[in-house]
Amino acid sequence: MSDINDLVANILKQVNNSDTASTGATQSSSTSVSDDKQYGVKDYPLYEKHRDIIRTPSGKALNDVTLDDIQNNRVDRKDLRITAEALKMQGDVAGDAGRKTLQMNFDRAAELTKIPDDRLLEMYNALRPYRSSKDELLSIANELRTTYDANICAAWFEEAAKYYESRKKLKGDK
Repeated sequence: MSDINDLVANILKQVNNSDTASTGATQSSSTSVSDDKQYGVKDYPLYEKHRDIIRTPSGKALNDVTLDDIQNNRVDRKDLRITAEALKMQGDVAGDAGRKTLQMNFDRAAELTKIPDDRLLEMYNALRPYRSSKDELLSIANELRTTYDANICAAWFEEAAKYYESRKKLKGDK
């Protein structure tokens, strides 16, 4: 368990270093994916102040998703999920508030919305110690970059491959 704690501590240290480097940019101008408008702290919460721009995965406006529609199966359950665009807008708000780590987490979460649930669980399990070889982890990193354009997530797998190799936590190291 201490090896996992070491990995988490290493990642947190890197994240904190990136926060420290960007603390002077607390009033950064961030751009959302959907319409190039600047979103910041004044726009929070987005679902109240900008309901017109938040969409479901199928493109429905928030006002078109009612409890009655949900109860009567007129809304697909997939439309109850958050979109990558909404997560990125939330990240813009976090970045504008000086919360760069939170912004990075929203950006990573936005990448994860592109990956099918079953594949995402397989990838998650591959990150567990002794479950994957270095090549398997790097292959997943490549898949994340090329198939899903998930560069933040790919970097995590590359980091895990290096770390597990140095700590003898790869498949076959037991």
